[in-house]
Amino acid sequence: MTLSNTIFKETETFCKANADPAIVLKYSRYFKEGYDAYGVSSALLNQKVEEILTLEGITNEQINIICLQLVRSPKYEMTSIAVLLLTKTNKQWDHETFATIEKMFSFGISNWGHTDYICSEIIPEMIKKKLISMDTLKPWRKAANRFQRRAAVVGLIKPMKKASDFNPYFEFIDPMMMDRERVVHQGLGWFLREAWKKQDEPTEKFLLKWKDSAARLIFQYATEKMTPAQKSRFRKEKGK
Repeated sequence: MTLSNTIFKETETFCKANADPAIVLKYSRYFKEGYDAYGVSSALLNQKVEEILTLEGITNEQINIICLQLVRSPKYEMTSIAVLLLTKTNKQWDHETFATIEKMFSFGISNWGHTDYICSEIIPEMIKKKLISMDTLKPWRKAANRFQRRAAVVGLIKPMKKASDFNPYFEFIDPMMMDRERVVHQGLGWFLREAWKKQDEPTEKFLLKWKDSAARLIFQYATEKMTPAQKSRFRKEKGK
């Protein structure tokens, strides 16, 4: 049996042994797309990750293989462990790590929880390390997986906040403004809300451009921190 198969089986056994239906019940209401989970606590998941990382002879290449195998499981915790393994090995990241994340989205990332963790803890750090750039994420805007499309914009929130010029970011998300998926609308709205808090004028200019054509949910999120008077500027005109 290969190392990845051994780790998969041991991780599966670990999760089954530590399953807690109360945890499943607690979090299932946050996942409209479904929540197939064992119900293992975060502390125990981190414990399992540390155990895997201390295995003799574990390499970055093997971690990539293990992660791809783990995300094939429908269980939430198996993908959580994969994402945590990548997060905790950030000193060894290379271009193959990013390729692994792309593959994970192609068959294993199917909820906002894992998506937004990757967007918060991995993508910004990869940009900071110059392993990837905004241009690297451009193909994600048209990915088949709606959560990968969400990641294309949410993954740029942290880097955007540190930028002096937001226009390249607005140009990046512009082709996404007519996306049909709710999870993408939420991501776009979240991004624009954070942009508005930093640079209101260019953000409002971008919002005005799309106010009569893009999904209203984007504007609901984007204008969340505005006053009623400010929000009124971004209402869709009647008949459009």
